Amino acid sequence: MAGEPSSNSWFRCRRIVEFRDTDAAGIAHFSAFFFWMESAEHEFLRELGIRVVDNAPEDEESLRRELASGEGVGRELEVSWPRVSVSADYKAAVRFGDTLDVFIAVAERGSSSITYRFRFENSGNLVAIGTVVVVRCLMRHGMKPLPVKIPAGISERMLAHQLPSE
Repeated sequence: MAGEPSSNSWFRCRRIVEFRDTDAAGIAHFSAFFFWMESAEHEFLRELGIRVVDNAPEDEESLRRELASGEGVGRELEVSWPRVSVSADYKAAVRFGDTLDVFIAVAERGSSSITYRFRFENSGNLVAIGTVVVVRCLMRHGMKPLPVKIPAGISERMLAHQLPSE
C-alpha cells in the first residue's frame, strides 16, 4: 500500500517522549506532535543538503530588485519554508520515555509547495499521522512572504522520498 513505512520513500528518525512533552495525565500532549513533525522535517532537509533558511539565490535577482522599495530595505533577502497547513490525527497514547519512530515522506510537490506526510510509531504500532504543507518563500523582515518556485535541484533530491500516487 502506498504510504506504509516499508516503502523506500519514507525517511525515518527517532524522538523520545520527554517529560516536557507530556500533560498532567502523563501522556504526550497533542502539541508535541507538531514540534516533532517540524524537527523531523528539519532533520530530513539536512539529510538532503537543503537549508531551512538560506540566502536567496542569484537567479531570483529580479525579485530582489522588485522588492527593493519595500519595508526592510538593506536587510538580506532569505528563502525559507513557512507552514500554511498542519494537521494530526491521534490513534493511541504515548507516554514519557517512549521512543517514537517518526516517518516523513513527500506526498505532493507543487511549483512552490510541498506536502509532507508523517507517521508516528511506538514499537511498530501506529500512534499518529500528520500532514504539513510548506511553501518556499522569499522572506525579509517586515515583508509579507512571497512564494517562489522550488528549484529543480531541490525537487530532484526530494523525488526519492515521493510517495506513489494512491
